[in-house]
Amino acid sequence: MMKILYLIFPVLLFVVFYFRLYLFLFPKNRLIILMYHQIAEESTEDLIVSLKNLEKQFEYLNRKKYTSKFFSELNIPSPKSIIITFDDGYKNNEIYLPFLLEKYKLKATIFIPTEFIQKGYKNNVMMTFEEIRQLNRKYFDIALHSHSHQNFRNISAGFIENDLEKNMQILDEEKIEYSKVLAYPYGKYPKKNPGKQALFSVLKHLNILYAVRIGNKINYFPTQKPYELCRIDIKGTDTLIHFKLKLIFGRLKMF
Repeated sequence: MMKILYLIFPVLLFVVFYFRLYLFLFPKNRLIILMYHQIAEESTEDLIVSLKNLEKQFEYLNRKKYTSKFFSELNIPSPKSIIITFDDGYKNNEIYLPFLLEKYKLKATIFIPTEFIQKGYKNNVMMTFEEIRQLNRKYFDIALHSHSHQNFRNISAGFIENDLEKNMQILDEEKIEYSKVLAYPYGKYPKKNPGKQALFSVLKHLNILYAVRIGNKINYFPTQKPYELCRIDIKGTDTLIHFKLKLIFGRLKMF
């Protein structure tokens, strides 16, 4: 019996720390950030969540009394804090989200790559700058997703700085209020020095407050790593059970 316990205990300890389950002991420090992209009436694609599934997820968050926040509200302690984010500025966000956010008393941050708004992205219909301006700021916040949406692992710190400055300049010119929060394009950034520190120096110089990657983990907040906050990728193929499990574990796979 003791041998079994000796075997089980390290496994349990690994699971608790790997999935950050210890954060349940500190509910006011537990921060969940969800990542979405597109919404459609029907979908079986990873990056497009169906309207039916999204409403089920939002209804669950409301019923379980999650505290939906903007990044500017992170320093206000509250249990069950959650940030809902959407990337890229698709037109379907503007069509479907306002009603759902108001109905379920939630908030969403939309990360805008300004070149996508100017020139389009593949065959997708994007919001216009005017539509972004008209979003109700009670329910929506706008944040940065670079200008040209290049993979930050493959470009220099100098290019990144110029690209982010252009991202902010265009939003300023379009009179769009935004938060200095960045979602890394493709969720990628240099993981090792000197690239990592060079990037973080750029973000600090530009007064970026937070930056989010993917990571699929629950965050501890306040954090010592404001440029490495994790988001949980919500896929179009996720069932409601998958969604509930992701709110607990972050990721559903061990590796």
